[in-house]
Amino acid sequence: MSPSIKDNFGSEYYNSLPLFGDCLGELLAFFGVKRAYGVGGDFVANLINSLEGHIEVLPSSNEMHAGFSACAQAELNPLGMCLTTYTVGSLPCVTAAALARTEGLPVVFISGAPGEAEVNSHALHHSVHPHTAWHTDLDAALNSFRALGVRAERLQGQRHSGQPNIAAEQCLELLTYAYLNRQPVFIEIPRDLINQPTQSLSLPLSLEQISQNQPLSLSGAELIAQDIESKLKLANKPLVFLGEKLRLNRPLLSKIISLCHQHSLPYATSWFGKGMLDESEPLCLGSYNGAFSELEGKHYIESQADYILELGTAIFPSDTNNAFSSQTHAIDTHSHKTMLRGTARWEKDIEAVIDLLVQKLPLNEGAESTLDPDEKVTPPLESVMLGYHNLAETINQAQRQLAKPYIFVPEVGSSLFASFELETHGSDIGRSYLANPWYAAMGTCLPYARAIADQLAESNSLQPVLVMIGDGGFNFQANELINLQKQGANVTILYMRNNIFHLGKAGDAPIYSCNDQGFNPRLLIQAYGGDGHLCETTEQLTHCLIETAHKGGVHLIEVPTSVEAGHQSETTKKLNTYIGFRNGDPQATERWNELCGHF
Repeated sequence: MSPSIKDNFGSEYYNSLPLFGDCLGELLAFFGVKRAYGVGGDFVANLINSLEGHIEVLPSSNEMHAGFSACAQAELNPLGMCLTTYTVGSLPCVTAAALARTEGLPVVFISGAPGEAEVNSHALHHSVHPHTAWHTDLDAALNSFRALGVRAERLQGQRHSGQPNIAAEQCLELLTYAYLNRQPVFIEIPRDLINQPTQSLSLPLSLEQISQNQPLSLSGAELIAQDIESKLKLANKPLVFLGEKLRLNRPLLSKIISLCHQHSLPYATSWFGKGMLDESEPLCLGSYNGAFSELEGKHYIESQADYILELGTAIFPSDTNNAFSSQTHAIDTHSHKTMLRGTARWEKDIEAVIDLLVQKLPLNEGAESTLDPDEKVTPPLESVMLGYHNLAETINQAQRQLAKPYIFVPEVGSSLFASFELETHGSDIGRSYLANPWYAAMGTCLPYARAIADQLAESNSLQPVLVMIGDGGFNFQANELINLQKQGANVTILYMRNNIFHLGKAGDAPIYSCNDQGFNPRLLIQAYGGDGHLCETTEQLTHCLIETAHKGGVHLIEVPTSVEAGHQSETTKKLNTYIGFRNGDPQATERWNELCGHF
C-alpha cells in the first residue's frame, strides 16, 4: 500500500501545503493580474470560486470579447487574463489568441477542464466528439491553440499518493514564459485539481526580479554604441525611429525619450507604436508610414534626415506597418542608418547600447533642435458637413479644449485609418491610443474600451475614452455595451454611419450591406443607460465631444457619413488607390504612380 503525503513527509509538511486554487490566485496576483475577463461554466465554476479574494473575475458578453479585453489588458499590464469553460468556452477564444500571438501580447487563457477522475470511455458533452466516433478526443482545444503556435498545456494532478501534485509549479513556469517572452499561453485546469493540495512555491521578492535576472548573452554593445556615437556627431539632421516593440517596455522607452530630449534628437514611431508617445512634445514627429502618412514631420523624415537610429522595430516587417509593402517607407530604404531591432528578451541588447550612449554622448544642455521652427497656429474650424475627411481635425480641435486628453480606441475599417491623424498626448495609464493593428479581426474596440475603463478606474482617473467605429464594426460587438454600462465608464462612441462595409468594397454584393435604415443606435444606447446624439457638422461634433467628456458616462454620437471619395480620409483614399493598383486597375495604377512619383 502506497504511503500518503502525510505519512511520507510528515504532518507538518502536509499541513503547510496550499490548495491549488488558492496558490493560483496568489500566483496571478504576483504577476500583477488584478482582474480576469471571462464567461462562467460548469468546468470552471470551482476555479471562479477559488479566485475570489485574490483577483476580480469579471463577466464579458461572450468568450471572444473576453479574450479581446484580455489582449487590451496585456497592452497595459504584465499579463492579461481570460477565463472560460472547457472547449465550448475556450475554442471561441482562438481568434483573440491569434491576435495576442501576432502582436506579442502576454495573455493567459485559462480554461476549466474535466476532472482527471472523469476521463474515461464516456464522451463528455463538452468534448468535440461526433456520435459516430470510436474514441473520445479530449485535446481539441489544446491542439487548436497549439496550431497557432501558442504554448498550451493541461495541468497534472497527483501521480503518486506520497507526492503532492506539481500543478502550481507547472502554472508558475507557464506564467513566467508568457511574461518573459510576451506571448500567450493556454492552460487547461482539471476541475478536481482546484481543491487538492499542491507543492508550495518559493517566489521571488518582486516580479521585476524575474526580468532583471535575465542575463544578456550577447556581446559587442560597446562597439555598436561607439559606431552610433560617431554617426550622431556627424549628422546634421538625425532621427530616432522607435518601433512597436517598445510600447510594452516602458522603462526602456523612457530612457530613449530622455536621451532624445537631452540631445535634441527628433523622434518618430510606427503606426503600431502610435499612442506610446506624447505627440505634443516639440521633438516628436508623430507616427510614420510612408506614402500613407499625413503628419507634419513627414518632410523631415523623408527629405531631411541624414542619419536614422532605428530601435525596436519588427524583425520581419509587417505590410500594414511598412506602407503595405508599397516601397514608399523612407525609413526602410534610407541609405544611412543603424538598425537595432532587439533580438534579446525584453530588448536587453537595445538597453545595453542606450545605457552606453547615455554615458558616451556629451551632455549638451544648450543644444538647439535640428527641426525647422514651425509655430503651430490652429485656426477655428469652419462648420461644414462631417465625414472621414475632416474627422481627425475636428476631434483634435475638441481635444484641445478638454481638461484631460482622450484615450483613442479606433475599430478596424475606415475609422482606424482616419485615426492615424489624431494627436495623441500623455495618458494616466501610459498609452493614449489602443487599436488592433491585426486588421483582419474586426470587433475589438468595445472589449478594449472595457479593459481601458477598468484600468482607469483602478487609478481613479477621469480621463475620457473615445471609441471610433463604423456601423459594421459596431454591430459585431454591441452586446459588450452592457458591461460598459455596469462599469459606469466614461466612454464616448463615435458611430460613423454609412450602412455598408466600405473599406475594401469592390462591388455591390449583399455581403457589403451591414445595416438597415430603420436601425436607431441612439435608442439602443439609451436602453443601455447611455445618451444618444446626432452630429452632422464639424461644429456640432466639436461641441458634443466637449459636452460628453465633461458629463461623463456612456455616450453614442451618430454621424451620417458619405461614401463619396471626397469625404474619405486621405489615408483611406491612398489605401483604396493602392489596393486598386495591386489588383491591376488601370486608373488606380495611374493615380498610384503619380502619388509615389517622388519615391
